[in-house]
Amino acid sequence: MIRVDLPRFGRFDAWRDVARQLASNRVTPGDVAWGDGGLFGGDAPPPIGPHPVVATKDFLDLARTVASHSDPERWALLYGALIRLQDDRGFIANPADPLTSRLSRMAKSVRRDLHKMHAFVRFHELPSDGPRRSFGAWFEPEHLILEAGAPFFARRFADMDWLIATPEGMARFDGSLHFDPPGPRPNLPPDASHDLWQTYFANIFNPARIKTQAMRSEMPRKYWKNLPETDLIAQMLADAPRRVQAMRDAGATDAPAFAARVTARIRQIPDDSLPETLEAARDQALRCTRCDLCHAATQTVWGEGDPSAPLMIVGEAPGDHEDLQGRPFVGPAGQLLRQTMDQVGLDPARAWMTNAVKHFKFTPRGKRRIHQNPNAGDIRHCKWWLDIERRMIAPRLTVALGATAAFALTGNRLPLTPRRGGVETTLDGGPVLITWHPSLILRLDPGAAATAREQFALDLSQAARLMAA
Repeated sequence: MIRVDLPRFGRFDAWRDVARQLASNRVTPGDVAWGDGGLFGGDAPPPIGPHPVVATKDFLDLARTVASHSDPERWALLYGALIRLQDDRGFIANPADPLTSRLSRMAKSVRRDLHKMHAFVRFHELPSDGPRRSFGAWFEPEHLILEAGAPFFARRFADMDWLIATPEGMARFDGSLHFDPPGPRPNLPPDASHDLWQTYFANIFNPARIKTQAMRSEMPRKYWKNLPETDLIAQMLADAPRRVQAMRDAGATDAPAFAARVTARIRQIPDDSLPETLEAARDQALRCTRCDLCHAATQTVWGEGDPSAPLMIVGEAPGDHEDLQGRPFVGPAGQLLRQTMDQVGLDPARAWMTNAVKHFKFTPRGKRRIHQNPNAGDIRHCKWWLDIERRMIAPRLTVALGATAAFALTGNRLPLTPRRGGVETTLDGGPVLITWHPSLILRLDPGAAATAREQFALDLSQAARLMAA
């Protein structure tokens, strides 16, 4: 019997190296015992053997995710799959195969746990003597996801020192990422961020859209003790009927029926039927025929930017330049947007930029293509893709450029002028800042355009302040 004890961190790479050695000697899965949390021990695996070892990219991607699962049998299952792969490369793509099905369920559970970690880690400021601020957090994941989940925070919070402590171990960032064995749970007293989270949560809470079962599914109770905003839930639920009645008395209108239907349809689609990555979603969208716009447009224009961005900017639809290049906001309106973002301190590279409608809508006029505004049907068909983008990006703040984007995000058809500069709530519950579309500014006469440019810059400055908070 060969025993392999894998290290606490770097487990997947260690498993892959040893599994390659074993498989090259065609060691059967029953002759290997796998363990976690130590150094290599037991009978040493044999050196590289005479048999070539093949591992497909799909299998390696699946194995890397399953490696973070808490099931102690995961290494044996993965090695058994690797051995099978040498003679049957197609089994891993067969969802009906029992081993493939089990590994897929494990990977899905890990991805869900990673999503929860990214959503529910709450940092508290720690005393610091250096020029960089220091923060700490405590999180209790279901699986061993610290190593897989920490790079997300290293990208998002690269300008501060931080640590995330879990029962598995600690991730530390001081300009580079380090992992340490577990230690005592850090003392994280409430600080200014505690009140900020409560204020933010109270402002995005929509009493008219309460679904307590769905809320507990998305925010399981086991996380509540570490989330400052959950202290408010009981009070807000108790006060919800009064607030809903106040909204009715004030003449609030319900979201359009189509928005409710689209949202319901998205929720009814099994998770396994939705694309699992932004790249997969983009590949599907490039072949989209959900509406007739695809027949005249050159190509689908998918979103672009930083997938971990806390800011999402949603425009109306691609223009002529965007349609030809296949990228959003590359024409004159996009140039104005990027210039104004730079002016107010928003980095365009740290945002996800997309459109409510993904195909160019136009009327031919000679050799020119004259832009047309998308109608409600166009928005309805494309809402599916926008929902998927928002689900995967999970922005802290969204900026809606123009009436079409505001309508797609909020379901509200009211005129844009009185809403401009305000923060509203999207159909999926996030905050959205409403402002002009830069293409409108470019169409105005010089006097009106100067005023609109100033308002546009003020609105983006407000977005910068909200992001800083």
